[in-house]
Amino acid sequence: MRTCTLSFLTLLLASLVPIKAVAATKPHVITFGKWTTVPWSSEPRFSGLGDSKPPTLKVRALMVDGRPKEYILGTPHEVTDRLFVARRVFRVNDSLPDEANPRWLWQRGGWLLVDRVSGKLSALNLPEFDALYSAASWYRDYVAYCGVADDGRKYAIVAQVSRRKPVVKKLLAGDAISEDAAPDSACGSPAWQRNPVQVSFQPPGAAKQTYAVRGHIVDLVVDDDEDVEASK
Repeated sequence: MRTCTLSFLTLLLASLVPIKAVAATKPHVITFGKWTTVPWSSEPRFSGLGDSKPPTLKVRALMVDGRPKEYILGTPHEVTDRLFVARRVFRVNDSLPDEANPRWLWQRGGWLLVDRVSGKLSALNLPEFDALYSAASWYRDYVAYCGVADDGRKYAIVAQVSRRKPVVKKLLAGDAISEDAAPDSACGSPAWQRNPVQVSFQPPGAAKQTYAVRGHIVDLVVDDDEDVEASK
């Protein structure tokens, strides 16, 4: 009788445990598929390509618990031991209304924040980030890139994962970017350094701009050589 009573109490307590609490303890497994080369565009419309072959992208699946959730390109950046970011790539239907069959084209997208524990994928809203012209450079939870406004003007941007507004947004000198410009041509990938934390932007045809990032405080760094020139 005592054994039956203990068994009944065990079953009763187990039934009182919330289903969500049990499900939350299930670990998620983040893996990647094999690399695949896909055509980026069906026609060489980018400047400088001429009659050469269309550009290609190397993509692979981002899988959560064995299921493909997104496709990514490039090397993910580890923000913490739990979080990482990856560049998204997707297919868009380029068919016209009078065309019966879909015409799928691969396109580069923005960045995803991936949580290894919860398995959650979140799209990062990076200010003025242009999927075609901006080349991003990550350091810790900061990302630096040359953003492109609707009018084609270029900005030095430093964004932080936890903040909506950019830490840095400074207008860059030089010509506005044109619609036929080559990919990643807003400027080269910004260069980071630590101790102190600084990031440098080098837009085409303009002087390098360097900013020191201390928490949410940003200062323009002027090289000693520039100080000497200015004092002459």
